[in-house]
Parts: sequence; C-alpha cells; structure tokens
Amino acid sequence: MTGRTTLRRLRTWTVTSLAVLLTTAGVTAGAAPAEVAASATVNGSTRHQPIDGFGISEHFGRAEIMRGSQGLPPERQREILDLLFSRTTGVGLSILRLGIDSGIQPTDPGGPNAAPKYVWDRDDKGQVWLAQQAKAYGVNRFYADAWTAPGYMKTNGTDANGGTLCGLAGATCASGDWRGAYANYLVQYAKFYAQEGIRINDLGFTNEPDWTATYDSMRLTPAQAVEFTKVFGPVARAGGYKIVCCDSFGWNQQKAYTRAIEADATARGFVDTHAGHTYASKIDGPLPTGKRTWMSEWSPDGTTWNEAWDDGSGYDGFTVASAVHDALTLGNTSGYVYWYGASVGATRGLIQMDGANYRVSKRLWALANYSRFIRPGATRIGATTSDTGLKLSAFRNTDGTVTVVALNAAGTATPVSFSLRNLGFSAGTATPYLTNGSQSTARQPALPFAGGSLNATVPARSLVTYTLTR
Repeated sequence: MTGRTTLRRLRTWTVTSLAVLLTTAGVTAGAAPAEVAASATVNGSTRHQPIDGFGISEHFGRAEIMRGSQGLPPERQREILDLLFSRTTGVGLSILRLGIDSGIQPTDPGGPNAAPKYVWDRDDKGQVWLAQQAKAYGVNRFYADAWTAPGYMKTNGTDANGGTLCGLAGATCASGDWRGAYANYLVQYAKFYAQEGIRINDLGFTNEPDWTATYDSMRLTPAQAVEFTKVFGPVARAGGYKIVCCDSFGWNQQKAYTRAIEADATARGFVDTHAGHTYASKIDGPLPTGKRTWMSEWSPDGTTWNEAWDDGSGYDGFTVASAVHDALTLGNTSGYVYWYGASVGATRGLIQMDGANYRVSKRLWALANYSRFIRPGATRIGATTSDTGLKLSAFRNTDGTVTVVALNAAGTATPVSFSLRNLGFSAGTATPYLTNGSQSTARQPALPFAGGSLNATVPARSLVTYTLTR
C-alpha cells in the first residue's frame, strides 16, 4: 500500500453546519476534506448532443423465448420485462430494435413489378408481443432494421451469406430491378406494426453491410448505400418514417458509409440518424456528420455466461459501463442500443434465460446506471475532472433534473469535489445509485449540496450515478 493510499484511507473529514457527513456503501459526502484527490466541474452552459435513449434487441426468436416458448412461466416473464423496462427497479430502456426478415413476403410474387403478396401473422417471432409489452412500460421509440432483403431480391438468391440487392450498381440480376419493391417492402413492415398499435419511428434497410454472415445478411458498399437511400428516402418520408443508416460492423468502418452519404446532397437529406456497431472497431471519436448518431449494436466478446462486475474478463459489467461512457463522451452518440437484453446459453446479453428460470449479469446494472436516469430528450452537458482514472459524464433531463455518472477505474476510493455551474440551481440534493461487486444500481442516502459545491467519494472500481434536484 502506498503512502498516498494510506493518507487517503486515514483522512478525516470536517463536518460543517451546511452539510452533514453521510457515509453509505462507500459513497460519502460532506464538507471539503483536508485534501481532495480530484476536482470536477459540471457546467450546464456547455451543451453537447441530445439523447434519444437506450435500447436492446430480441431478434432471431429471442422474443419468443421470453414469451415462454422454452418454458419460461408468466411470472418470470414479468420479472424479466421489469428488469429491462421498469424505470424504478430495472434498466428503464427507451428504445426497442426490431429485426426485419423475409417473413412478410417469403416467396417471389412473380417479379419486382408484380403485385406484392404480403402475409402477416401478427406475431413476427414474438417481436409484436414484446413491442406491445415495452409500450406498456412507456417505450415509444421503435427502430426496425433489416438484416437482408428477401433472397429472391438478391444476387445470391438466398437470405443468408451476403449477396446484394438486385438493381444496384454492380448487382444486375435476370429477375430485374428490385430496389423499389424492397423500399415498399420495408414500409409495409412498419404498416403491419401500426395495425398492432406500434408506431415504428425509425427504419433501417441494412445491417452490417460490410460483413457476410452465414445467417441473414446482405452486402452493400458505401456507394450502393447512397444509391438505395435515394430510392428508399421518398418512400419512407411519405410514410413519416426516419431513416437510419448503415449499422456497419465497426465504428471506423461506419465512417466510410457516413462520409459517402454526407457527400451526396440528396442522400444526406434523407438520412436522419447515422448508426454503427463496435465489433470490428471501438468508438474513438464521433462519426463525420452533424446528424444524430447511435451505437446501434454491440455486446462484448466472451465464450461463457458471466455475471461478474469486474473480473478482467473483458465481458463483465465494468467493461460495459466503460463502453457506454465512451460512446456518449467520445462518440457523442444520441442513442445506445445493446445487442440482446435476454438470450440463452453462453450469451453476452444482460439476462440469461434457462427454461423456467433466468440469471442476471452485472452487465444489466452497468447499463441501468445510465439508461434509467438519462432520459429521452436529455442533453449531455459539460463534465470535466482532473483525475484521469475517473470517467465522468453529465446530462440535463427535460424535467430539470441533472444526472452525473462517475465510473472510477482506480483501485482505491476517489474523493471528488464537484463544482456545479449553470445548472439553474446551486443547492439541493444529490441521490447516488451505486453499482459494483456488491451493489446493483442501489440507491444510497441522499447527499445535500449548497453553494454549487458537492463533495463525494466514488468507491474503487465502482459506478455511481448522482441525480441532482433542487
């Protein structure tokens, strides 16, 4: 143990009449200590990106499993839904990403100019049920994204293993040009959901266009994505839908798609949100656009189910917390959509479903410390600190509350003196919510602050969210 650590742990605190020292689960606040390890400033006059929300997907039949296809009883279904969507006891997710496959027109109607032969089972592999459940919790942002066009519309004739949409430059097919039919197909999917009471807000026509998968997949170059955007754009706009593009396999790879769209005036006008994944490359900065951006899919690598908070595996809760922080602060993302909320087997999802039971990973609570308290419509505001081991971000919600999230990467507790500026209030209460090895977004006793000054200690290797109110 170093001398600095010894001093930190032996430090005494002076209690003043303005703030009573409070200590709970390692989260402390009170009058200024004799020595402060870190200073931090939260500044409401510094405005960054707006926030659209946080979400998950349950594509490829996971929604059906949640609904009970593998034996999960109704009471467990409700518990999982609470964990994912409740704003008081769970993550409080606000975006649901739906996967579009060839189900609404699985067979060729007779060519691209033939009358479509759509079918609708009102179920969509359980996704309709899940969307309706999410809506009941208050979710009103639904993003529907296609992994592929139906195989008969593609150069390889099958849903899987890549292939390109017929009619795009470099993708000539004997069956003809399917670009317009595919645009109408995507909008029809959204219309079917509207019949079930779900308003799809955002539509995406491609998922990982730079990756050939053995399952549903379709390849598009940046130039082909621009080309199809100009076909799809007018159709989507007529239905009142926003376009998301292009969900590339990696964040740096997405930059090529974003640059191509931004370089074309017509395509640029149609794309509302630029979205990328972080499998092939992590977030190292914003995408090259002034439009809103989303990290639209990711889960960490890992070969076994893991429930740990901080075990160095690279797929624990701490890893997810750090990734969310980087997306918000380095990438300036407005949306963060994790991959599976609940899945089966050796999943890196937030929850593992197993027959009639389920288990919860600390990954869920890592996301909860952000998503439950940073609500749609919030704005990221200035947050800086002198401590490089402290990852800090701050947000002003539409109801006037301020959320400050601190992730301590240090192996020792870090006292912090917060200077709160231009928030619209300089005195009030900060309520901490702690996640670490022993706590899971656990509410701690409220901390008073006055004169724009808040003193607190973030426990070692812990995530603390402070909600600031008058």
